[in-house]
Amino acid sequence: MKYLEEFQNPDLAVRLLDDIRATVTRPWALMEVCGGQTHSIIRHGIDQLLPEQIELIHGPGCPVCVTPLEVIDKALEIASRPDVVFCSFGDMLRVPGSGRDLFRVRAAGGDVRVVYSPLDALRLAREHPDKEVVFFGIGFETTAPPNAMAVHQAARLGIRNFSMLVSHVRVPPAIEAIMQSPDCRVDAFLAAGHVCSVMGTGEYPELAERFEVPIVVTGFEPLDILEGVRRAVRMLERGEPGVENAYPRAVRPEGNPAARAMLADVFEVTDRAWRGIGTIPGSGWRLAERYREFDAEHRFSVAGIDTREPAECRSGEVLQGLLKPHQCEAFGTTCTPRTPLGATMVSSEGACAAYYLYRRLGGTPATVEATPVG
Repeated sequence: MKYLEEFQNPDLAVRLLDDIRATVTRPWALMEVCGGQTHSIIRHGIDQLLPEQIELIHGPGCPVCVTPLEVIDKALEIASRPDVVFCSFGDMLRVPGSGRDLFRVRAAGGDVRVVYSPLDALRLAREHPDKEVVFFGIGFETTAPPNAMAVHQAARLGIRNFSMLVSHVRVPPAIEAIMQSPDCRVDAFLAAGHVCSVMGTGEYPELAERFEVPIVVTGFEPLDILEGVRRAVRMLERGEPGVENAYPRAVRPEGNPAARAMLADVFEVTDRAWRGIGTIPGSGWRLAERYREFDAEHRFSVAGIDTREPAECRSGEVLQGLLKPHQCEAFGTTCTPRTPLGATMVSSEGACAAYYLYRRLGGTPATVEATPVG
């Protein structure tokens, strides 16, 4: 509670906002990378409190949202098999595949279970040796270490009826792809603090220098975000690209060495498709060759999947920061949390879900007032 009270202090928020207003002299577009930051921004109306010269662009920082449709359909195929116990975090169950989701697979008799850790799935594999237990391993660098640990433990303990369907993605290559896009209008980035708590900040200086942009590592509470914006605007106004850590209570330059060592042992870098965006070189992880027997995609030989995105869904443009959720014609009408067209409407970090929950059509907050945070 101490941090919640300190980092939601409305008096401090006003002071930060005053500093930002006194600093900014021209329009700037800042992209927050993480979907958790997006939800905090929309929930507290931070984007509406900032000076009109500053626009916050929502980036592809929701791992559920960018999990490619082909992988979702492979998960549905595997989960439908009678000898499989399919384990996943809860936010994946409503993500639509080409024609159904994991909830519908479970309703049709599939053994689909919500777990809170990949080690829960490993425990199920030990308790049910007659079943194939599959864990859906998705996420950015934050969820990758425990998933790697689960595979490492399965190999160490000889648990052969456990496997993982892996769709991990990495943040730095996504930033690079955004900056290389001909439609890019991002002037600075608010980098995800939880990712950097694992991986450190070592990959960002080269990106900041090459693309001449400020990158500020930022937390998730309202004051964290305002401080990140304040630092980014100051760097932009001075014309100084670079990397600053505005989240030192959680992020060290070297990150978490033990977690990084586990990742290096279990995973290897690979090209990865991002839903609504396309393939980004070197942007993902897959199981290393010595752990390939635990790769569910390899074990179950799922191939020939026919994927079909709804034509009216524009979540790819939302994920690239080209479109605000309420600017999509389907938002709040044919696309709702009960009838989602894309993952951005049902994920707990999806931008469309944030707008639907806190702000409906026209940009007016629906459940909170546009007042200083707190």
